[in-house]
Amino acid sequence: MTTDLSKFSLIFPDEETQTAHMSGRAKPNIDMFVLEELGLCEIFKLKNSNLDEYFTSDPAVIAHRNEVFRDMLEFPEISATLNKLIPILTDIMELRRLEADNGETESYLESITEIELYISSISTLYGGLSPIADKLKSRAFRTLATRISELVNSDYYSELNKKLGELTNRVRDIRSVTIGVNLDAQLRPSSAGVLSINPEPFRSGDVIEKILRLNFKDDEYTCIANLVPFGKKQSENQKTALAYAFNSAINDVYKQSLRSWKKIVQTYVLENTDFLLNLMPEIEFLVKGTLLLRYLKTKNLPLCTPTVRDDAPVFRAYGLYNPCVAVKVDDEIIPNDLEFDAENALIYVLTGPNRGGKSVITCAMGLAQAMMQLGMFVPAVKAEISVSDGIFTHFPTGADDTIDKGRLGEECARLNEIFENVTEKSLVLLDESLSSTGAYEASYIAAEVLAGFSRVGCRCLFSTHLHELAAEIDNINARTSPEGGSKIDTLVAGIDEGKRSFKIYRMKPDGKSYARDIADKYGLSYENIVKNIKKA
Repeated sequence: MTTDLSKFSLIFPDEETQTAHMSGRAKPNIDMFVLEELGLCEIFKLKNSNLDEYFTSDPAVIAHRNEVFRDMLEFPEISATLNKLIPILTDIMELRRLEADNGETESYLESITEIELYISSISTLYGGLSPIADKLKSRAFRTLATRISELVNSDYYSELNKKLGELTNRVRDIRSVTIGVNLDAQLRPSSAGVLSINPEPFRSGDVIEKILRLNFKDDEYTCIANLVPFGKKQSENQKTALAYAFNSAINDVYKQSLRSWKKIVQTYVLENTDFLLNLMPEIEFLVKGTLLLRYLKTKNLPLCTPTVRDDAPVFRAYGLYNPCVAVKVDDEIIPNDLEFDAENALIYVLTGPNRGGKSVITCAMGLAQAMMQLGMFVPAVKAEISVSDGIFTHFPTGADDTIDKGRLGEECARLNEIFENVTEKSLVLLDESLSSTGAYEASYIAAEVLAGFSRVGCRCLFSTHLHELAAEIDNINARTSPEGGSKIDTLVAGIDEGKRSFKIYRMKPDGKSYARDIADKYGLSYENIVKNIKKA
């Protein structure tokens, strides 16, 4: 008994999880805007679908995809096979589109083409998967390899191949068509038709032969006069009309074969081709995702299978790095450890020098969460992350909505929109929020915002230049703790021996050291100023 693949998916373990995803029940609020802000769209580009369509909050789906990506990383033959399959499936889709546009369903040649493409797709999969079938670990690829093997080794498939060979040979053997034209009393054409379909091309019957008065009576393949001078002063419409007439004639000759052939297509091939066509978006997602993961591995960067939690908000990542930065630069990538949980803290305020790595680690956290919920491996040595029902970002923005509200008003409106959607299962990332106003006003609003996220109980990383805000953390905790608020703590992007280390430490910030760093960078320390004065 063959496996039914009409509902088969490479990225969902069963029909139930796929249905839950399609209905939105297991689909988190992670949209393309957030992915653009995190930078994922730059390194993971899809042509035929949007990346946000693939996010899941189901741990079973994540585990299933981890197995699929593991197979694809271990066996490059899978990606190579799927890359060969895509253009074949694209041709099938284009053929069907043309048939639908033309309203033509009785074309013998198109029917043969679709069968050839179908057999080509099956043989491509079989050739790529069968040599490694016994080594595959993922249920998805083991099921696909088994089904394809069943198809290729079935009597029906063998007969289909044989029948296709016979019929295509009949078409390929056509080298010329003998046309008969009836004339009326005035020698005007009154009717025309195909007399025979021939396995040999006709010969031109050139001028020399005519001069020598060769006898053509016994040679039915020699042309004694051209009926239509192909390529000479013919319009495109005339060429199309002539080609259409010949195709119609061939279809008429093979009409009986066509009827039986169409039955084969409709009862067998269409069903088996449809399941492959349905996999096309998934194939692109898996191939492009594997390409990204393999590139990170070639740079000797760690990737781990995350421990997925669904019982409490957690984000623990050790040796975490930003894959977008890793793809773009050849410099050494500095890893960091982050621990977000009820015991340590669920909310952190990250301060530090300009260009000290605050934005990089903020995006790295969001990328790790996103990659986990795509079912990919996480860019870290080790990770334990709870599923999120949404990722919300508040990063520096342009002037899209600042004409009516002003920049501060626009920032506050975006923050308020986050509060309308955030839950205790969400991840919130704030980078230099409220930078459009003075330090006093920004620190006050930021403290209110942090207190609000504390009451929600979500995981939140607030990267900011507001060092005064970090000094208010104890007061915010004292305010929210009696009301069940989650703990807030501070992180610092460090400076070691006067240089940015890009390391993140859990500690209280020293605002003066950052001010000294900025002053030194721009030559505005007292010592530099005195030197410049003396030079003048």
